[in-house]
Amino acid sequence: MRKDIFPSVKEALPVVVLTALFLLLTAVCIGLRTEHLLMTGLFLILFFAGKTTRKLAVALLPFIIFGISYDWMRVYPNYEVNPIDVQGLYEAEKSLFGISIDGTRLIPCEYFAQNHCTVGDFFAGIFYLCWVPVPIAFGLWLYLKGERKVYLRFAMVFLLVNLIGFAGYYIHPAAPPWYAMNYGFEPVLNTPGNVAGLGRFDELLGCSVFHSIYGRNANVFAAVPSLHAAYMVVAVAYAIMGRCKKWLIALFSVIMAGIWWTAVYSGHHYLIDVMLGISCALLGVLVFEQGLMKWGAFKRFFERYSRYIG
Repeated sequence: MRKDIFPSVKEALPVVVLTALFLLLTAVCIGLRTEHLLMTGLFLILFFAGKTTRKLAVALLPFIIFGISYDWMRVYPNYEVNPIDVQGLYEAEKSLFGISIDGTRLIPCEYFAQNHCTVGDFFAGIFYLCWVPVPIAFGLWLYLKGERKVYLRFAMVFLLVNLIGFAGYYIHPAAPPWYAMNYGFEPVLNTPGNVAGLGRFDELLGCSVFHSIYGRNANVFAAVPSLHAAYMVVAVAYAIMGRCKKWLIALFSVIMAGIWWTAVYSGHHYLIDVMLGISCALLGVLVFEQGLMKWGAFKRFFERYSRYIG
């Protein structure tokens, strides 16, 4: 019984050391916040509470690494690596997808800023609230259902797609449409996050959901590629590969398309961003399934990982 409950020294020691190192480096480099302590505490509770919860804690590592990676981009912002693109992306969008209204050419985001409706505002908010919770809920559902290998493939691709996207942020720092629409083409560092068109959802419901989310945005110059557009592509791909029910695949597809539309409707992303986000997701799936899973060393690691959480 004791053996089933408590992890071995070989398991526990790396976890304790890495957790302490994470907290120390985080405190030194970006400063500890409440969510760091909560996340660390929850992970340790799951890991040490018992065999079942320990498997779950280890299974969640791809999502935890994603969160840490995103947070740690504060250490060295992308705009310190490459110049910020504000006007170039705006002009490219106008050239490729501009809409002519009364002799004036507008980007799609500008058009929707002038032509929106209550129903559209409501569904835009609903769709955008799904962008992270639905993929994570899908992953947990796969895990709890016992589809551990499908879950692990999905979770690892989710992480890989994020890492590809983060690399894109550094290769081409770019301002979102709302920045160009509100501030012009001169990049101003430390510009606060902006709810843009999603503020209409908050006003409609008399809440501050999106204000609380975007008020915490550490870097607004990370619009390319749109990872909002990428996540549900990964969820749909693994719903199909996991042979999920057709109604679930259909639901995910609607949410996916809704998020793509909302990204532009709300002024948070250009169509170019959305297409690059979709490409990012497809690239991640392709690299993982046709590259990493064909590599012997990684395949063996994957099998050991899936057996541990199985």
